[in-house]
Amino acid sequence: MWKLRFSIFGTLAVIIGLSTLFFTFLLSFTGVFNYLTLILFVVLFNFVQWLFAPYLIDALYHVREISRSDNPELYGTVEQLSLKSGVKTPKIMIAQIPLPNAFAYGSPIAGGRVAVTTGLLKTLESEEVEAVIGHELGHLKHRDVQVMMFVSVLPALFYWIGYITFLSGAYGRRERDSGAVAIIGIASMFLYWVLTMFTLYLSRLREYYADRHSAMIVAEGPRKLSEGLAKIVHSTKNMKRRRRNVSGLNSFKSLFITDPDLVESDATSLSRARTFSTDQKLVDKVLRSEVTTFDKITELFSSHPNIVKRLKTLEKLS
Repeated sequence: MWKLRFSIFGTLAVIIGLSTLFFTFLLSFTGVFNYLTLILFVVLFNFVQWLFAPYLIDALYHVREISRSDNPELYGTVEQLSLKSGVKTPKIMIAQIPLPNAFAYGSPIAGGRVAVTTGLLKTLESEEVEAVIGHELGHLKHRDVQVMMFVSVLPALFYWIGYITFLSGAYGRRERDSGAVAIIGIASMFLYWVLTMFTLYLSRLREYYADRHSAMIVAEGPRKLSEGLAKIVHSTKNMKRRRRNVSGLNSFKSLFITDPDLVESDATSLSRARTFSTDQKLVDKVLRSEVTTFDKITELFSSHPNIVKRLKTLEKLS
């Protein structure tokens, strides 16, 4: 576990360090006021967005809160695992979307929330849903929503600095300043790309961390979560082939337990598993698959780990 924590904190240090270094250079090289105004605006915008994002998510995914009487088994599972996790029981939500998935989200004004989709409840068995809930509670325990909100502000800052710098260079700047403006704009855009890649890497690390949490608090957690993840990818692949409109449900895909847009790459590992007699045999076929160069490249641009690597990590935990 210490290696995973070191990787997470190391990635955070790189993101913050690069940002601080560039800001120091930027503010010493240019007029401070305009850039400070931009920074304050972007930070404030993202903070307000974070506060009210849960309500937007509820509206987009047709999410509703359930009571114990609506689904006693699910309610009891969340309560029990919250106690084991050492966190306050979050609001339990059902998202009316067909994709089998789950997500944790929230804010100071909306409170912590764990949502499962109707597609997940139809696709997975109760023990697999339990492991998925354990994963999502791991995100709440580790404050991943807050961490990723903070980290995602930094790439956004550099994107807008680069964008506005290019605009100021195109309109109204003196010719003798155009070279310096172009350098700042290019450097900002480059740093935006670099920090985005580090942010995606941090997101993948935190998925592994949440998987580990589920494995620790759920009896036979590695097996249950492995089966659940494999079935989610398998079902999502088939669903996206039958229904084109499900791609429109990916607006907040970074919250999901698996990335719906990564399913085509992940599905390569399941191509020989179209029929399987047991859930464990589906997992075994994934574990026997090799991670190709294409898979590795695709994973670099995703917020979630490759399914083969993820299941092999869970196998080691078991």
